[in-house]
Amino acid sequence: MRILLVEDEEKVARFISLGLKAERFAVDHATDGLSGLELASASLYDLLIVDLMLPGVSGTELIKRVRKQNVEVPIIVLTARSTVADKVTNFESGADDYLTKPFAFAELLVRVKALLRRGTVNRGNILQIADLEIDRVAHQVKRTGTLIKLTSKEYALLEYLAVNAGRVLSRTMIMEHVWDESFESLTNIVDVYVRQLRAKIDEPFEQKLIQTVRGVGYTISDSREE
Repeated sequence: MRILLVEDEEKVARFISLGLKAERFAVDHATDGLSGLELASASLYDLLIVDLMLPGVSGTELIKRVRKQNVEVPIIVLTARSTVADKVTNFESGADDYLTKPFAFAELLVRVKALLRRGTVNRGNILQIADLEIDRVAHQVKRTGTLIKLTSKEYALLEYLAVNAGRVLSRTMIMEHVWDESFESLTNIVDVYVRQLRAKIDEPFEQKLIQTVRGVGYTISDSREE
């Protein structure tokens, strides 16, 4: 799942980003309100985490504008403001939850998962490809009902392929999404992880789902054609 974090405090943003990535979430980070709006408009996110005190466009204004475009995406507010009036204002603007700084990451994580779980049906958080099932909230993967243990990067790679099932993804696209890097010279790491993923997802089963498109990249599909 992909989360947009809009936070101008570098230490806070790093703290949150590292924690979420350790929990197998993909994270995009904007340091000001305008950049946050541009990212929120250009991509579909599963959840937004927004600070209120932002340069340029305020967090409250960002939430209002995002809500005009996307009425479903969950939004968590982060702020040092704790008055009832501030909370009411931001809930009325479209926020779903409110967390006052300073906070423990464990509490933020619980709130993130709770909001994502609340929207499981509407946002398609269970991905099904043939007999492969991916629970995007619990980060669990099953095939023929059997739980498959994946590393954090293996899961992120599988989820990215599954969300784009039937679409061929280049190695560069995968690098930029799963590793948050864009270095062409490192794309061989994608091949390594695809091999590892195949060993767990495909090799023990008759039907192979992960396919190589020579010279282009990889795709996942329930097609039985070779």
